[in-house]
Amino acid sequence: MSSKEPDVWFRFVRAHRTVIREIERRLAAAGLPPYAWYDALWGLESGPEGTRRMHELADVLAIERYNLTRLVDRLEKDGLVVRSRCDGDGRAAFVSITDAGRVLRKKMWKIYENTVDELFLSQLDAEQRQGFAGALERTAALAMGAGLQSRGRRKD
Repeated sequence: MSSKEPDVWFRFVRAHRTVIREIERRLAAAGLPPYAWYDALWGLESGPEGTRRMHELADVLAIERYNLTRLVDRLEKDGLVVRSRCDGDGRAAFVSITDAGRVLRKKMWKIYENTVDELFLSQLDAEQRQGFAGALERTAALAMGAGLQSRGRRKD
């Protein structure tokens, strides 16, 4: 990249971090839990019947499983999710969102949505949104594919 080109990656990361920081600030000001709780609750609510396997939820949220375990522990303690085991496979752990979790996620969404609309989406017209969304999907697919290839090579 030449020095005359904008550093798109740095600007994207900085914008993402600062918007997330502002979402966190607004959630805290409203007496609501942190952003990570919203993500986990949405990851569950958007799954089949509000349930996902732990490893699937980690993949959906793109976080490490050990971090997810701690997060789910806190959510479970507050009655927002419940864990269960698969009858046929004792190793398979499932997490399901509770009614209280759905209510909390909807409260958090109001602040989250307004902040994203105000600070991010307002900066893009419809065509730019389509182009940006497409670029992000392609980027995520490439990164996931690279990760799968890397894991496949280690098994050889």
